[in-house]
Amino acid sequence: MNTGLRITVFAAALAATFGTAYGVGSGIGEISPEARRPAHEKPATAPHGEHDEHDDGSRASAAPPGGLQISDKGYTLALKTRAIEAGRRANLRFTVVQDATGRPLTTYQQEHTKELHLIIASRDLTLYRHLHPTRSADGTWSTPVNLPKAGAYRVFADFTPRGGEGLTLGADLTASGTYRPAPLPAADTTVTVDGYRVSLNGSPTPARSSELTFTVARNGKPVRDLQPYLGAYGHLVALRSGDLAYLHVHPGGEPGDGTTRPGPDISFTAMTPSTGTYRLFLDFKHAGEVHTAAFTVRADGTVKEPDGSATASPVPEQPGHMH
Repeated sequence: MNTGLRITVFAAALAATFGTAYGVGSGIGEISPEARRPAHEKPATAPHGEHDEHDDGSRASAAPPGGLQISDKGYTLALKTRAIEAGRRANLRFTVVQDATGRPLTTYQQEHTKELHLIIASRDLTLYRHLHPTRSADGTWSTPVNLPKAGAYRVFADFTPRGGEGLTLGADLTASGTYRPAPLPAADTTVTVDGYRVSLNGSPTPARSSELTFTVARNGKPVRDLQPYLGAYGHLVALRSGDLAYLHVHPGGEPGDGTTRPGPDISFTAMTPSTGTYRLFLDFKHAGEVHTAAFTVRADGTVKEPDGSATASPVPEQPGHMH
């Protein structure tokens, strides 16, 4: 994951619906603890590539999103745990398989202090986890996980093979139990989490760089002593509603660079791959604890000019990937 913006566009086919339907009638039903492996899971898009960006922030060429497929660029995410029971602690295990040899990858490049970042999100985008599993010598990753509600989840492995380029691969996970779908939380520019009030200034724009600034306050006062978390004052993941296309975004500065302040503002430069509704998950650390503030935003394809007017922004034919 590079400093600046990394759109490793999260995961699985940009479909317009939320995964597998579990309920019948009223939409409430039982989910079997036995997860059925798809007969064949095809990539939703071609492998993602690079793009050029002009000085004005416009995109010269688009690259399709990564993370929407289980396999990409010679690597496959192989979940050993494909189903768990909702509300019970379980050990999630997986490997990243090298397609050429069939063996698990064991050499990774550290990005933001970790070899691999694991994201788990429910298909309705109401539950989010950012985890850091441990790897055994044979290449098997594992982490304890407790998902409180039943339903369909997407697992994202965000990593860089040693000597290679960054990838995000995705696979489906099921939590058994009684499934009750939840609506996407309403859009809002201010949220409260763990006693912190976090405000968002700015909105994402398809195919064009835009600045998103989060301001953290507590007890009515700006928080000016944020702590580094994984080498930064904030980490931002964006997931597109409907298919969970994945973008991992990092702030432009970093602790100790002489210019980046430890709050109250955390700024990111972001570019969404398309119009649509997105869920933003901001991780920040203060007083020794990591907190996650979640926002629902709309990327509507318009750009606000300095004079307050709005103009249409061109949208690429394919969703893009940006570092």
